[in-house]
Amino acid sequence: MSEFRSGFVCLVGRPNTGKSTLTNALVGAKVAITANQPQTTRHTIRGIVHRPDFQIVLVDTPGLHRPRTLLGKRLNDLVRDTYSQVDVVGLCIPADENIGPGDRWIYEQIREIAPRTTFVVIVTKIDKVAKERVAEQLIAVHELVGDTAAEIIPVSATRGDQVDVLTDVLAALLPPGPAFYPDGELTDEPEETLMAELIREAALEGVRDELPHSLAVVIEDVENREGRDDLIDVRAILYVERDSHKGIVIGKGGARLKEVGTVARVQIEKLLGTKVYLDLRVKIAKNWQRDPKQLGRLGF
Repeated sequence: MSEFRSGFVCLVGRPNTGKSTLTNALVGAKVAITANQPQTTRHTIRGIVHRPDFQIVLVDTPGLHRPRTLLGKRLNDLVRDTYSQVDVVGLCIPADENIGPGDRWIYEQIREIAPRTTFVVIVTKIDKVAKERVAEQLIAVHELVGDTAAEIIPVSATRGDQVDVLTDVLAALLPPGPAFYPDGELTDEPEETLMAELIREAALEGVRDELPHSLAVVIEDVENREGRDDLIDVRAILYVERDSHKGIVIGKGGARLKEVGTVARVQIEKLLGTKVYLDLRVKIAKNWQRDPKQLGRLGF
């Protein structure tokens, strides 16, 4: 690759197939939320991979799924818009699960919406299974996509296996062109969006399945502490839909919310490069996922 290449790559797949973890491994920093449960990425976060001869702009979408609420439908529309506007679509299929109807449905969506977009399949989580199982999954993927995929690449984002190979493959598929972002930028998301995502990730960790989509975080206020240049006050509200959800987030005697604050604060301090005082409150916004007005107010 002699001339500089640049372009947009969209990672897609059903929920919990390792898209966000892979984005972070490719970029080398934490930009997408990675909680251990499906349906946690909300915004189109762009991670940026810089090298002397190419720049890959990664678009991390929510998992495409059959929508049950207005929010689910809006998230799906966002994914579909993204498909048709990028240079490469990468379909993530995990090595530790059989290919199912969800994977087939997403593959069909990609072929239907973006038939001319370059398409690759990334077999994720290869560290979780034996080599024989990886081989079986590669064969199964080939049976699903045939010759429509430019490449099929197995990777482990958590262990770093084949991440460099994937980076080179993606770069080679991009068109020649200038860098879209200055060197050193990792994402074009505003800091407040990233802060909200980090708080949301901490709040979702280890919580049962009923919470993912019914938790929204809004950053109310960010300001320097008066008389100090080494401390920033961040105030955030966690919105849930029901009293029962509020109890889950806060925990017994407020213990869980305190733990959420501690975990999120460490990540936000890394992001901002300064000490942070984090003030978290939990409020109820009934059925916000189905209410267009509330969706708008919460940033969707």
